Amino acid sequence: MRITVIVATLGRPREADDLVNDLVNQTRRPDRTVFAVVKPEDAPGRNPDIANETLLCPRKGLCAQRNAGLDHVADTSDVIVFFDDDFVPHRTFLERVEHAFEANSEYVGITGAVVADGICGPGLTRQEAVEAVEVHGARQDDGPPGETDVPGLYGCNMAMRVDALGGRRFDERLPLYGWLEDLDFTNRLLDEGRLVRLDSLIGAHRGVKAARVSGLRLGYSQIANARYLMAKGSAPRWLMMKNLVKYPVVNATRALLPEPYIDRWGRLRGNVIGLFDLARGRSRPERILDL
Repeated sequence: MRITVIVATLGRPREADDLVNDLVNQTRRPDRTVFAVVKPEDAPGRNPDIANETLLCPRKGLCAQRNAGLDHVADTSDVIVFFDDDFVPHRTFLERVEHAFEANSEYVGITGAVVADGICGPGLTRQEAVEAVEVHGARQDDGPPGETDVPGLYGCNMAMRVDALGGRRFDERLPLYGWLEDLDFTNRLLDEGRLVRLDSLIGAHRGVKAARVSGLRLGYSQIANARYLMAKGSAPRWLMMKNLVKYPVVNATRALLPEPYIDRWGRLRGNVIGLFDLARGRSRPERILDL
């Protein structure tokens, strides 16, 4: 089984270097590792142990960069693993991915158990993430892994069979950060088999704040992208309806005493613009490029 790791990264060369080291230390190293970047200075240094490649992409955006990576490696891969640049995988992650796909032909996509996630908080330091992964890894046993069927995979760590992808690609109408792009892309794979979360796949998501989109743009995407996926039919309708209600309420409530690491007022303003566009029938994900 040929396993390729693809990492779309922007403005985080230090985190990308850390991930290279994590891949070198895997008990089962990737056969190929590709960092899809827009600027050469965003790429990590090359490590001869995994011969990580740098792929220069013509367009900026998570979906566009991941698609460039897919087109670059699909013909030489059996399984593709997407990691965020600030994800910290346990050293057995890829080994367990390989075993899971070999033992379960009905699996088309796998995501792991994120034992610490800094995305909703101030973010995790590298040391905090490593310690969380090691503590949970030490508690693992060798019994059958717990599995849960899911409607989509978590974008910070997604593994999928290449032969299930066909011509599917990430939707580049979800620009920049690509809010909900992981759900949209992987939910479409349910036509081919099962999507599962495995407790035996352990990792931590640091939730690094550098190089993320503005609060205004994210707030608009929270509305426009949910509405777009609802119309497209590539996400559970109930979940998208929940998002349309949840984020304006959360952002309005927390804007009174905003966290120092989240632009709540920007997100709320984006939510309001998004709801206004939705009411006028003019909602479209690409509008964040003009905000």
